[in-house]
Amino acid sequence: MSLAATVATWSRSRMPSDEDVVRRVVAGEVALFEVLMRRNNQRLYRAVRAVLHSEEDVEEVMQQTYVAAYGALSDFAHASKFSTWLLRIGLNAALSHRRRKALSVAPPSSEEDPVEFLPSPQPTPEDRTSSRELNGILERVLDGLPLMYRTVLMLREVEELSTAEAAEVLGVSEDVVKTRLHRAKVLARESLYARTEQGAPASFLFYAPRCDRVVAAVLGQLPAVAEPR
Repeated sequence: MSLAATVATWSRSRMPSDEDVVRRVVAGEVALFEVLMRRNNQRLYRAVRAVLHSEEDVEEVMQQTYVAAYGALSDFAHASKFSTWLLRIGLNAALSHRRRKALSVAPPSSEEDPVEFLPSPQPTPEDRTSSRELNGILERVLDGLPLMYRTVLMLREVEELSTAEAAEVLGVSEDVVKTRLHRAKVLARESLYARTEQGAPASFLFYAPRCDRVVAAVLGQLPAVAEPR
C-alpha cells in the first residue's frame, strides 16, 4: 500500500501516534518515516533555529538530525515521546554544528589584515520592515494605556522632555511624573509581553516548500543508512 493510501486509511480511523509510527517503521514500513518528518518539521525547525541563525545551516542540521534519528530508531525505548527524543538529537546536532563553525573561523593574524566586509550603515529593506512593524506594535501598546500614563510616557519617552518639563506641562509635581512614568512602563511592558506571547506560536514558521525540501533531501539519503532494527 502506498504512503498516501496508508495515511488515507488513518483519516477514516484512529490516527496513530508518533510512537506507533516508529514501531511500524522499525518493523519494516520504512516509507512511514516521512510521516514522522512532516509531523515534526515545525518543532524541530524552531528548536534548531534557536541555536543557529543561518537558515542554510538550520536545514542542514535538520537533515542530519533525521538521518541520525532514522539510524537509531531501534534505540528509541518509548520511555518518552518521539518528538522529545528527536528534539534532543536536533539540539545536540545544532550545538555541535555551532561549535564546529566557531572553531573554523580563524582569528585575524594582525590588526593590519585587510577587512573583506564592512557592515553597511544603511538599513536593509528587511530592517526597515521590521522597524515599521515594531513601531506599529509600540503605538498600539501606547494607545492602550490609560490617559494619565499614556500622556506622561509620550512626553518623557517619545518627546524626550525632562522630568521638570513634563511636570510643568502636566501641572503636577516631578514626583508625580516619576511615579506615573514608572507605572506607565510597567503597564506598557505587560501589554507588550501579552502581545508578543500571543504572536509567538505564529513565529518562525516552517512553510511547506521548505518542509518538502528537507523531507526530499532526507529520503534521498536513507538508502545509504542502515535500516532501523
